Amino acid sequence: MPRRRIGFWYRFAAVLCKPPLVVLIKRDWRGMEHIPAEGGFITAVNHNSHIDPFTYGHFQYNTGRVPRFLAKSGLFKKGFVGAAMRGTGQIPVYRETTDALSAFRAAIDAVERGECVAFYPEGTITRDPDQWPMTGKTGAARVALQTKCPVIPVAQWGANELLPPYAKKANILPRKTHRVLAGPPVDLARFYDKEMTPELLKEATEVIMAAVTRQLEEIRGEKAPETPYDPRQERIEQRRRTAAQNHQTPLQPKAGQEEGQGT
Repeated sequence: MPRRRIGFWYRFAAVLCKPPLVVLIKRDWRGMEHIPAEGGFITAVNHNSHIDPFTYGHFQYNTGRVPRFLAKSGLFKKGFVGAAMRGTGQIPVYRETTDALSAFRAAIDAVERGECVAFYPEGTITRDPDQWPMTGKTGAARVALQTKCPVIPVAQWGANELLPPYAKKANILPRKTHRVLAGPPVDLARFYDKEMTPELLKEATEVIMAAVTRQLEEIRGEKAPETPYDPRQERIEQRRRTAAQNHQTPLQPKAGQEEGQGT
């Protein structure tokens, strides 16, 4: 499958974004040899800063295989943003559909056309206290198993030092280094040609996230927690703690009433 041309809009975005990125951040990029030269594939990337789509996009652009990121379908409809999203070939996700596979139909079509589709499997910036990858959502696994395309695990670190997660102010000085390590394709063959049950998708997603985490361990030179941070489980535990606290807190008397008085 031949590569798709980069096109005007992507080159225009590169002209705007690359100069400030080169000024603001140094680069330590490894593993480009694992990016397929031809054909459709997925990259699964950790997410730890609001600006890492730009820093990671810079890395991927320099491989010659530009990334097509997933974004809410509503962003594609109107105005300059919509024109830019369509022009750069970004991938709409139709979250309003009740069919999970249809939600990723455009991503599947893009892979089958020979595109690189970049997934942030965590779905949002990590909430792990030490910025390790969280548990992943199953979209990347779903597309990978449907298309049987290569899945390249990619870890990045450094954009989060320039702009920490959920921060509003950048730490420009001293100049930070953006480190990227792309690994060999994740082996998902044992999941092929099986019914895509929630259990199977969860297991395949865990394999993908484990590969991404291993790449980040190498970048950081330290070991990740054995159990990834799970935001859903954390919300459940937070609700339990809140309910327990409310249950233990005695009712306060209304204003103007003494304790023990009736209404």
